[in-house]
Amino acid sequence: EVQLVESGGGLVQAGGSLRLSCAASGITLDDYTIGWFRQAPGKEREGVACIESFDGTTYYADSVTGRFVISTDNSKNMIYLQMNSLKLEDTALYYCVATWNSMARLDSGLYDYWGQGTQVTVSS
Repeated sequence: EVQLVESGGGLVQAGGSLRLSCAASGITLDDYTIGWFRQAPGKEREGVACIESFDGTTYYADSVTGRFVISTDNSKNMIYLQMNSLKLEDTALYYCVATWNSMARLDSGLYDYWGQGTQVTVSS
């Protein structure tokens, strides 16, 4: 059974940083495209970042490029999202995701496995 369990969310002031973590079980990270999505109240779900299993290419939403970094520790089966220079508009529920599709990019419909989410709230 595949499980993705996020942690690390919280309340942070604008301009601050947070690191989200995702503990993956039931999968080998090398074999899966993994990533992070987010959804704010009243807004559509948005792909934030991913690492494709095809060749390790990373993709980021334009809104987070240069501020967020996705990484993995395959020895620990962990996925991370380092978020810097946080803005009010980054406030959302953040989900860790995974898929067999080696070139899923940030297409939410292609991700098979989703965690329960961790809340990030950025205050002014």
